[in-house]
Amino acid sequence: MALAVVAIALSGLGVYRSGLKDLARLRLGINALMAVAVTGAVLIGQWPEAAMVMALYVAAERIEHGAMDRARNAIRGLLDLAPEAADVVQDGGGTTRVPVAQVALGALVRIAPGARVPLDGSVTRGTSAVNQAPITGESQLADKGPGDPLYAGSVNQHGELFMQVTALPTSTLLARIVHAVEQAQASRAPAQRFVDRFAAVYTPLVFVAALALGLLAPVVMGWSWHQSAYQALALLVIACPCALVISTPVTVVSALTAAARRGILIKGGSALEAARGLRSIALDKTGTLTTGHPTLVHWQTVGSADAQAAAAVAWQLASRSDHPVSRAIAAGLPPGRPDGAADVHALPGRGVQAVIDGRRWVLGNLRLVREMGLENPALTEQLAAHEQQGRTVTLLASDQAVHALFAVADPLRAHAPEALAQLKALGVQPVVLSGDNPATVQALARAAGIADARGGLLPEDKLQALADLQVRHGPTAMAGDGINDAPALARADVGFAMGGAHSTGMAMETADVVLMNDDLRRIPDTVVLARRAHRVLWQNILLALGVKAVFFALALMGLATMWMAVVADMGVSLAVVANGLRLRGGAGTPPPREGDAR
Repeated sequence: MALAVVAIALSGLGVYRSGLKDLARLRLGINALMAVAVTGAVLIGQWPEAAMVMALYVAAERIEHGAMDRARNAIRGLLDLAPEAADVVQDGGGTTRVPVAQVALGALVRIAPGARVPLDGSVTRGTSAVNQAPITGESQLADKGPGDPLYAGSVNQHGELFMQVTALPTSTLLARIVHAVEQAQASRAPAQRFVDRFAAVYTPLVFVAALALGLLAPVVMGWSWHQSAYQALALLVIACPCALVISTPVTVVSALTAAARRGILIKGGSALEAARGLRSIALDKTGTLTTGHPTLVHWQTVGSADAQAAAAVAWQLASRSDHPVSRAIAAGLPPGRPDGAADVHALPGRGVQAVIDGRRWVLGNLRLVREMGLENPALTEQLAAHEQQGRTVTLLASDQAVHALFAVADPLRAHAPEALAQLKALGVQPVVLSGDNPATVQALARAAGIADARGGLLPEDKLQALADLQVRHGPTAMAGDGINDAPALARADVGFAMGGAHSTGMAMETADVVLMNDDLRRIPDTVVLARRAHRVLWQNILLALGVKAVFFALALMGLATMWMAVVADMGVSLAVVANGLRLRGGAGTPPPREGDAR
């Protein structure tokens, strides 16, 4: 008896106290179950079993919590990738080793060959190849030169680089990834909410069943009062919903961690579960299906416009816009005065507008020019010739006339056809929804192998098209990277944002899933992982319920023992933990691609 009391006190006194408090508040949870079982075993003289019930229960809890912490720490450990100090360049040209927490925004930092990047920044001098796999999951080294972004935790492979710091340690991409995953892990998936609701009803019912067995078995089945009390207590231990409650979070956390290692940032269990049921996906064109690095391949004046003046005005407008097409135009034209434009504002889905030298100018698509009443047959014919080649044509116009046209080409992403073929094989139908002109969209869709492609869509048009796809096909995803994609990303059943350097913050915040390396193959990878996680999750739930049903029957027949009950409960808990952790290790998930973060 003394040894049993010591064992209970050392192993589960906290659980016992919590259980008594829960009973006093009529909260019939797991701790209350264990407190009643231990107290009952003591009252009927089963001291060794009372001690073992508590000791084995606490052991199982420790193992479960350790497994969950291991899954969580796998992604939290990414923070260790960033070095603790940085070589900050001083005014005299030398460098000083400074803790990253003390490095100011705008500071110039030197990154030696083979060193890790300490903070997010932009290259100011030097060229090198950088391994970004731990951050973005990219399969190849990324070439870096002046103006290119660098991410904390990535590894400089060859040449010396100098960068200007653009983010503090708490705001780096690496820190944001870890924070987002931790938030996602804290959110509850639909299946997890179902299990929690089930356990809330299930536990009081178990108390009632155990009480009924203890009181009625002597009368109905002829058991002794000692035997009926013992079987009732065994029933309580068997009914402990530990394995059931742990089955969902360990599976979801493991899947989220496995995804993050592949450069897929899934924002919670709800998004993970929604991804498994996708039947169609709408994809934006620029920056999603294409590389987002368009180049100016041709430009010409229209009518009698002066080429030099038109180029200067176009550069003023293009340089004030963040749209990839505008950036390509600005990069392909001679730089003008940086402060020459006033009252600059974007025209969503159309272009950009500004006042230059007291005159209103616009740089936009044919829709905008048509709304201004400046379209004519000759201009339409010129545009059609470029669009047949898959080029995006942007027009420079004043209130009186169109002055110039600029043809930009944006190549298809190298892995896009492979990713789209994988989506089709999974039963997910791809559709292109773009604000670009229909002919350009159709040309690119043909190259990608997509039959349904729609162009000339404003943000509200994309929303309507997305709603139509949801009605026609069922659950529909949206993949995009721009501000104009944000409404559709929010409306979609699952929103995928391209997370590379050219994606907007609004798209990444709105989306449910962020593809950190802009690889479209990660979308089918997400669907495969979500379907596998769903199967594992329900395997765990059915295993937990199935084993309990078997031991319920044994208890009702008077064949269960408390030893058997606690060992079975612990065994099932460990089984569901091990099954869920298989996802974190990669079993059943898409095969890792070359260069995936480990």
